[in-house]
Amino acid sequence: MPSRVKDSFAALRSSGRRGLMPFVTAGDPSLDDLPDLLAALEAGGATAVEVGIPFSDPVADGPVIAESMQHALRGGVTVAAVFAAVREARRRVSIPLVAMLSYSIVYRLGLDRFCEEAAAAGFDGLIIPDLAVEESAESAAAAARAGLTLSLLVAPSTPPKRAARLAEASTGFVYVVSRAGITGADKDVPEGLAERVAGLRAATDLPLAVGFGIASAAQVRQVVGAADAAIVGSALVRRLAGFRGDGHAAAADAARAFVAELAAGLPAPAAA
Repeated sequence: MPSRVKDSFAALRSSGRRGLMPFVTAGDPSLDDLPDLLAALEAGGATAVEVGIPFSDPVADGPVIAESMQHALRGGVTVAAVFAAVREARRRVSIPLVAMLSYSIVYRLGLDRFCEEAAAAGFDGLIIPDLAVEESAESAAAAARAGLTLSLLVAPSTPPKRAARLAEASTGFVYVVSRAGITGADKDVPEGLAERVAGLRAATDLPLAVGFGIASAAQVRQVVGAADAAIVGSALVRRLAGFRGDGHAAAADAARAFVAELAAGLPAPAAA
């Protein structure tokens, strides 16, 4: 079955390029903003986008994204409404869209039903931070049946053998957590990150995407010197929070401009 996630990373790899994957919360500034935001992120240079489905107790998220989730929930955002917004966005957006969410949301709707509806809406993959590798096989199978990839998180504290299991259980890319703790922008990329990425490369052929703490083009450049993609969340979410109530165009313009700044840290394509 065709996969935008796999095809996108394959195209990046074959051309010597690297990926940039911003994160947005569905419903912040508003859910009506989401289609314009996603189109703006693609126009700014994003190669894929993570779309956070709001949950009252987000796993591993710092105060910026946690507050963003609460804002979306206060606005009445539901899973069905997120799917509808993504379906509308998909008419204009060609890059992969990956849902990041708690397994509790999947469980409530039912594994197969959630995967089928997510794929029908236009999602291409799932990131489930609170899904244990020991319990991931069923989720990966359901996702695959629907044409979705599944990505699990590998933390700095994860022992090498378990990290290899997490990589093996992932089907689209491996989400490499750059540092211990919760999400949030940092000034520097953690020491030892390149060595950790190299260790994972020995365990998997899947692309490796690094997230947590990335907020500038310089950090993007450092990260993609070792990994296949950089994930930027809190830094973008913080900017978008300033546009609540300002209308779609203002938020979309800000998103496009910021991602274009970050994309300046990506290497140029290899010469043919």
